[in-house]
Amino acid sequence: MDVQEHHDVIVIGGGGSGMFCAFTAANRGKRVLLLEHSERVGKKIEISGGGRCNFTNINASAENYLSGNRDFCKSALARYTPWDFIALVEKHGIAYHEKKLGQQFCDGSSRQIISMLESECRESGVCLYSHCDVLDIEKTDHYVIHTSRGTFRSDALVVATGGLSFPKLGASDLGYRIAGKFGIGVTELRPGLVPITFQPSERNFYEPLAGVSLPVRIRARNRQFEEAMLFTHRGVSGPAILQISSYWDGRSPLSINLLPEQAASEAFATSTRGGTTALQNLSKVWPRRFAEAWCAINAPDKPLARCSKEEIETLDALLHGWPQSFSGTEGYPKAEVTCGGIDTGELSSKTMESRKVPGLYFIGEVVDVTGWLGGYNFQWAWASAHAAGTAV
Repeated sequence: MDVQEHHDVIVIGGGGSGMFCAFTAANRGKRVLLLEHSERVGKKIEISGGGRCNFTNINASAENYLSGNRDFCKSALARYTPWDFIALVEKHGIAYHEKKLGQQFCDGSSRQIISMLESECRESGVCLYSHCDVLDIEKTDHYVIHTSRGTFRSDALVVATGGLSFPKLGASDLGYRIAGKFGIGVTELRPGLVPITFQPSERNFYEPLAGVSLPVRIRARNRQFEEAMLFTHRGVSGPAILQISSYWDGRSPLSINLLPEQAASEAFATSTRGGTTALQNLSKVWPRRFAEAWCAINAPDKPLARCSKEEIETLDALLHGWPQSFSGTEGYPKAEVTCGGIDTGELSSKTMESRKVPGLYFIGEVVDVTGWLGGYNFQWAWASAHAAGTAV
């Protein structure tokens, strides 16, 4: 193939971070080419937040991210804040609202965020090629990118290819392969923000609970989250489960507090003086189906007043620290993010540039920085893209 025109910057990946980086660099006068392998940009944005795009979280800080280096994300997050992105949203007249816990959603559709990013790219002069597969990359005194739509050259190359989650939307390991080609380390990869599955022997028992939801406080690796847990046909999901899944080692039982709003000593303080059973008592605070299933295994089938002190203490301990074992997760097809990625020790936290390969940058989900549920991963996309876009 003939080598086509030379660009200052080529960005691989037309997701949120790729588009943001492209127009940020173009607004600085750079000639930017954006390559996207799908037929359109922003496909993962489109399905986010139930179709309304949870585009940032005003509480975003390093505390809300997992990484081999917890401090790595601080620089980018400090230099491009949630309020900076909100200002961009307001500039484009997009109505939005805060749902809970600092989460910002579009009033309308997630397509508004995609259109905003596309508009910024057009106005800044970004050249976009969709349906463009990257076949190979070479580096001499510049980068040569061989694609299904020709061969392109650039002084700088930004990898914004995302992770392995949602393969049906076109996710691939391209970014990790590019890192490998240039000798850049990649940490262990695993699904994050993903539903968890029951042991096969327990699925038939819990399957009738599919659709039941209740508030819990769940703990793993000294990290805990208090939100809703939702039973599915194969296991559990819901915000609390998705959050803890990113910290779970995939083997150890999870400790689930089934009465997070009630102190252990209060759980049966009045019931032990009456004639009610644990099932009758718990049916007042839990969905009936869950109360029946849980009590059938874990609670005495007699009035609490007739239970011994040891039985009450055992039951109380289970309610506030139910040790439930699971077999694994639903994997990348259901995972919202990929935990792990380009080793942060290989990158500049200020610019996202490789320390060993000049002019090569990695941004967004492909990097070993994974946010909590609730807009944090989008904020990392914008912040890391801004860091690279102002440096290339």
